[in-house]
Amino acid sequence: MINDAIGFLSQHKDILKVVWMSLLVSVSSTFIAAIVALICAVPTALKNFRGKKVILRITNTLMSLPPVLMGLIVYLMLSKEGPLGNLELLFTPLAMIISQTLLVLPIIFGIAVTSLSKNVGEIQATCISLGAGKRDTYITIIKETKTQMLSSITAGFGRAISEVGAVMMVGGNIQGETRVMTTYIALETGKGNFQESITIGIILLAVSFIVNYFLHRFQEAR
Repeated sequence: MINDAIGFLSQHKDILKVVWMSLLVSVSSTFIAAIVALICAVPTALKNFRGKKVILRITNTLMSLPPVLMGLIVYLMLSKEGPLGNLELLFTPLAMIISQTLLVLPIIFGIAVTSLSKNVGEIQATCISLGAGKRDTYITIIKETKTQMLSSITAGFGRAISEVGAVMMVGGNIQGETRVMTTYIALETGKGNFQESITIGIILLAVSFIVNYFLHRFQEAR
């Protein structure tokens, strides 16, 4: 199967663009979502404030939001009749990144808050007893909970790289422009080209494995 995938890539050089677009969109959206989610997750896990339960319930709801619904929302926002239509972002890689970022963000945030809430209290108490300020406390928490945070990022990337519905709606699955591996598989399967679909599926699994491998290696090197 691996030899078939390599031979397929050599015969279809445009597939490299598909693989590159998949990585660009998935890694970019996961990176943006991770920064926003983790910055918000630490204070949310540390503090008890009014409305915290509501925020967590909304987050849990968004974690299971159907991708096509998110795609519809972004589509309506970026369409000519939408509030952001003047930016002309629809059917571009940036529109796909926006859609995937909104999908991935609640997943990373929700998992991070749940994980941090279990042991962040002890870390905070230790920092306070040592006279650490708020900034130093946050930095220490991030360092000590690196494993949990990387796990949430890994889960977010898994959602991003496997996404089909939302990216197809806002990206348009345009050859050489916005086509990614998942939409390529859907297209070729619909045309009955199962061999190509399986080959791209193998490549998708390989890419996911490589990215997750390096994330786990970084996680173990603490």
